Amino acid sequence: MPRQKGGLLESPAFGKIGAALFYLMLALGLFFAATKMNYSWKWNSVPKYFAYEKVETIPADFDGIVKIEGNRLILINSSEGEKKVYELPKGYHPAVKDGEEVYEGDALAETKHWAPGPLINGLVVTLKISALGALLAFSIAVLLAFMRISKYPMLQYIATAYITVIRGTPLLVQIFIFYFIIATIFEMPRFYAGAMSLGLFYGAYIAEVLRGAIQSIDRGQYEAAKSLGMNYVQTMSYIVMPQALKRALPALVGEMISLVKDSSLVSVISITDLTKVGREIVANTFSPFETWLTVAALYFLITSILSFVGHRVEKRMKLKGGMA
Repeated sequence: MPRQKGGLLESPAFGKIGAALFYLMLALGLFFAATKMNYSWKWNSVPKYFAYEKVETIPADFDGIVKIEGNRLILINSSEGEKKVYELPKGYHPAVKDGEEVYEGDALAETKHWAPGPLINGLVVTLKISALGALLAFSIAVLLAFMRISKYPMLQYIATAYITVIRGTPLLVQIFIFYFIIATIFEMPRFYAGAMSLGLFYGAYIAEVLRGAIQSIDRGQYEAAKSLGMNYVQTMSYIVMPQALKRALPALVGEMISLVKDSSLVSVISITDLTKVGREIVANTFSPFETWLTVAALYFLITSILSFVGHRVEKRMKLKGGMA
């Protein structure tokens, strides 16, 4: 029998339009709810937190009269008998007129240039701590995964106990323990303390993902590799791990996305990441809606890029021969 066409509700086009209208109505509802709060939106102040025009000056060292001679400023205090010559660096221009009287600390020359704002600096810190945490997490995970599948019971018990404890306690509590105890003992900078906390936590989760992927490989492939004369290391390196990584890729991408989002927790130990920058901006401007929506958008941008890259890699692997 020919397959009957679905109704309007089963149409993909109608589904997209309906979903778009749903979120549009939700956004409008939130907007009108905010207007009833008599909230004053300040979106025009957001761009300067991405980049701003920074002014750098050369201050006067003492009170006196300024004389301008080409690319030099001469500050003279005749009553004290003081005189100082300022050679203007490239890009600087005088901020005073010839013969003008200035006081100590006044700007003699200045230059302007664009500088990254706190949101960009916070974004860079978030990316750095997430990348370092991810590298550490994957390294720990590989070690733990092989310990879990080892034929030696002692290694199995050590890895199992570590994974059980780490997965059974909150990340926030682990960050506090690591920072106030371990990092204090070894005088570790807070940045590395935060990155290591993330790495140790997600290493336990990724280890279980890798263990499951490794054990999903058919035992026949181990026997085939052994019949070809491969040892254990060669079998794992050339036969098992490439297939296991293909199977584990979607879960690994999900763990990396979670790691980036959970990196916001390191702000509790005063690491100036995106979340801490957002709190500081809110405290200074009293603009919580604009600030947190912008911070959320930046986190969403990072995770979307990770998701896109993971999808592309997964698709390429499928084209090269499937996920098995």
